[in-house]
Amino acid sequence: MAFVELFLTFFMIGIVTFGGGYAMLRMIQEQVALRWGELIPVESLTNFVAVSESTPGPFAINMATYVGSVVGGDQGGFGMTVLGSFCATMGVVLPSFIVILIVAKIYDRFRSSKLVKDAMSGLKPAVVGLLANAILGVLVEVFAPAGFAWSLFTTSAFYISLGIFAVTVVLAFKKVHPIILICLSAVAGIAFGYLGWL
Repeated sequence: MAFVELFLTFFMIGIVTFGGGYAMLRMIQEQVALRWGELIPVESLTNFVAVSESTPGPFAINMATYVGSVVGGDQGGFGMTVLGSFCATMGVVLPSFIVILIVAKIYDRFRSSKLVKDAMSGLKPAVVGLLANAILGVLVEVFAPAGFAWSLFTTSAFYISLGIFAVTVVLAFKKVHPIILICLSAVAGIAFGYLGWL
C-alpha cells in the first residue's frame, strides 16, 4: 500500500506543478510532512535538497528517489528500498512524459494560436511565484526553523552562511566552474560543521 501511495502522491505533484523541481519543492515538503513526517523529518529533507543539487540528475527526480528509498526501506530490505525509489520516481516523471508527448503531437498545429501564446505568457509569472515560494521556504527552514528573531542575526552560523553565499556569488560571476563551487562548498560545510560553527 505504501508503494501505491508513493506513486500516487508523486504523480499528483508531477501533474499539478509547473516550472520544474524547484517549483515542486514546497509541495514535496508539504506532502512528505503530511504522509511520512515521522519517518522523514523536515530537517533531513532540507539537507537532502543540498545533496540533490550537488548530484547528477534532475532535482525533482532526485528528491522523489530519496523519499521513495526511505519510505520503501521502512517496509523491508534493500528490494523494498529499490521498489520505493522506483514507484516515487515513476510517479513524478510520468505526468511530464505524458504531457510532453501530447504537446509534441499537437504543438505544431496550435503554435501560432493567440490562445496558446496567451496561456504561455500567463504561466510565466505563476512559475516565478512557485520558484520564489520554494526558495523562501528553504531559506526559512535553514536559517529560521524556530521563527524569526533578532538573535538569528547574532549567530556565527548566519554570518558564515552569508559569507559562503557571497563568495559563491562572486565566483559564479567570475565564471568559476560549477564543480569547483560544489567542492568548495562541501569542504567549507564539513569544516565549519566539525568546528561547531554551523
